[in-house]
Amino acid sequence: MASAGQPPSLTFRIRGRLAGVGLAAIVTVGLTAVDTRPAQGQTAATATETTLYTFTGGTDGGSPYAGLTRDAAGNLYGVTFAGGSANLGTVYKIDATGTESVLHSFTGKPDGEHPSHKLLRDHAGNLFGVAYEGGANGYGAVFEVDASGTETVLYSFGAGTDGEYPSSPLIGDEAGNLIGTTGYGGTTGNGTIYRLSKTGQETILHNFRGPEGANPFTALIRDSSGNLYGTASLGGASGNGTVFELTHNGHMTLLHSFSNGTDGANPYAGLTRDSVGNLYGTTYYGGAACHTFGCGTVFKIDTQGKETILHAFGESDGHYPDFGTLAMDAAGNLYGTTYAGGTADMGVVFEVSSSGTETVLYNFTGGADEGFPVSGLVRDPSGDLYGTTLGNAPTTNGTVFKITP
Repeated sequence: MASAGQPPSLTFRIRGRLAGVGLAAIVTVGLTAVDTRPAQGQTAATATETTLYTFTGGTDGGSPYAGLTRDAAGNLYGVTFAGGSANLGTVYKIDATGTESVLHSFTGKPDGEHPSHKLLRDHAGNLFGVAYEGGANGYGAVFEVDASGTETVLYSFGAGTDGEYPSSPLIGDEAGNLIGTTGYGGTTGNGTIYRLSKTGQETILHNFRGPEGANPFTALIRDSSGNLYGTASLGGASGNGTVFELTHNGHMTLLHSFSNGTDGANPYAGLTRDSVGNLYGTTYYGGAACHTFGCGTVFKIDTQGKETILHAFGESDGHYPDFGTLAMDAAGNLYGTTYAGGTADMGVVFEVSSSGTETVLYNFTGGADEGFPVSGLVRDPSGDLYGTTLGNAPTTNGTVFKITP
């Protein structure tokens, strides 16, 4: 459990749901109480939401923490944390007609358990992802599901210096290696950045020590020189998380240390990078005065390491942007979700312009749209946005949605 004044870790939040604790109960126990007061002054959102698929929590899956991957034909791919044949999660596909197909149901050791992050898809249609638990040793696994639906465990974490509990989507490099983070383990227990070769050989690129960050739960991004950028949810000068760079030759640089003031705190989401090297992300807490811990921020880190708050979430425009990396369009507008807040306090889809103006595109209602989006959005060439809601198991089990601005 999280200590007083800290957000619940990914382990606690996900395992609490697995044990059958309701979403509201987890938030309260984790000291992230959601304000249930009616929103004041919320502008009516004008975007249209379409629920493409509603999970039942059965063999089709349930509780999709992860965002979506989209192919050129408009098919969507993702994972569910629960459901499937063994209630240990699934890999699924939603086609352009909204029909769901389960590509793989996780069965537990030595297979993975409880995948919770977005999939990486290669040109051949193979899908790569991580299971938060399971594998041969119970501490998580990297897996592949090929175009025919056959799953292979590529690597099992061993509860030692190789890391524990893989906690981010995978990215690839030019050589076909997979790169990701573990939220725990490594030489200090604070998590790692690792690289996995095509033959399944793991190399630890960095062990988090604390001053530069701890417990990274985010997707990394990689520039053309091979430098990696990411966020750590804890650690840094004040223990409230950091933005970091790991150069291609292994040098770690602290770009920003969050103070839990107006600059934000606890970045669970990864970063988005523009064409000139500026970095954009969200913090779950902090920002302008709002509730006990602040309602979170959208921030920018420029190439000199200066942080600018583009938007601080308030009483009515969304609370607590969670694991979702921001999507960016050609004009520099940013798109994301908040886990709570909005007119029904069940989360929103928002846009923040390049000048920092926030617009709520959609307020989740708790009806057919279920609510509580925790993942990021994927944007198609027409500007439509796709994502998932977590729902509130066992009453509701999550959805796949489309937002048309």
